Amino acid sequence: MWPCRPPGWGRLRGVSALVWISAASLAAWLWLLLCQGFFWRTDVRLPPRRDPEAWPPVCVVVPARDEAEVLPASLPSLLAQEYPGRAEVFLVDDGSTDGTGDLARALAERTDGLPLTVTSPGEPPAGWTGKLWAVRHGIALARAREPEYLLLTDADIAHAPDSLRTLVAAARTGGFDAVSQMARLRVASGWERLVVPAFVYFFAQLYPFRRIGRRGTRTAAAAGGCVLLRAEAAERARIPEAIRHAVIDDVALARAVKGSGGRIWLGLADRVDSVRPYPRLRDLWRMVARSAYAQLRHNPLLLAGTVAGLALVYLVPPFAVVAGLVAGDTAGAVLGALAWLVMSGTYLPMLHYYRQPPWLAPLLPFTAFLYLLMTVDSAVLHHRGRGAAWKGRTYARPDALTEES
Repeated sequence: MWPCRPPGWGRLRGVSALVWISAASLAAWLWLLLCQGFFWRTDVRLPPRRDPEAWPPVCVVVPARDEAEVLPASLPSLLAQEYPGRAEVFLVDDGSTDGTGDLARALAERTDGLPLTVTSPGEPPAGWTGKLWAVRHGIALARAREPEYLLLTDADIAHAPDSLRTLVAAARTGGFDAVSQMARLRVASGWERLVVPAFVYFFAQLYPFRRIGRRGTRTAAAAGGCVLLRAEAAERARIPEAIRHAVIDDVALARAVKGSGGRIWLGLADRVDSVRPYPRLRDLWRMVARSAYAQLRHNPLLLAGTVAGLALVYLVPPFAVVAGLVAGDTAGAVLGALAWLVMSGTYLPMLHYYRQPPWLAPLLPFTAFLYLLMTVDSAVLHHRGRGAAWKGRTYARPDALTEES
């Protein structure tokens, strides 16, 4: 026993476990609010830019596998780009069974715009994810045109007419080797409204956009739906060969470019939109679960830490409010309410960006709980040998290439 006890020892002994846990959650939220790159702000848009004197040649590479449903809403927007320089589109039909290639050719015939080449790479060899094998094939064809830039974009992404022009101007003005915009995802169904804004919010929390474009930082990420990449930087970083195993290919690409000395930038898009629907919870669940465990490098300890962290940060505040009110623990309830308030406040800018009502902000703990379950399910699928998947292909043990930033 201590010969004497420090002042206030009795008061500390009287503090409930609920108060300690609630205080820890509030402290975590205050740290996230002030010290995590202001991730919650949504004003990171394309940096200042000016038109170059001569517009460089650009090749657009679109990997596509069974995309007939979305191509009519996306491909014409690419072909109709108002780009002052030389540009053309390569759509790589990766073994589609729904007539994706034929539909792309038909859409090009009806659209007076950029030239389109439709090609097929065949089945990917061992060690390659299907999407990156398709990207490799498209880049190989594009290099014969000697472009200065490559625009890597998904088949479900619709671009405003000046999208390519503004991306090139931003890359040239800022001296960036990769400029990426996170396309605005669709929010039409009830589940999309609940889950989609949170998806982007969580991504920005993990990879704060402001840190990505800053020199001297290790944080690197991109949004695979829209990446303008300098061809020289792609060769220097050995893209896509260096990331051929990656399931989370956009983060792996950004890390490879930044690791080879390149400058990268990532922000939210104003006029680049995903047209892919996720009307049911099952669709959104599949989107997240396919790669969540890869993000954790298939490490059970990281999984356990993630689950604990999500519980402390997102689940403790509402639990503390309810438990505190039921048990008469006013201090615990107040601390939980403050943490919940900070959480909701940081979520409001993302809801505004997605044009969603502010009353969805207090529901973020429920959405976070769904993401926790999706992450656990991703690990279960992996250990059952079903692994990550892209368009019907399953990769049992892919190399995630997603070490901490």
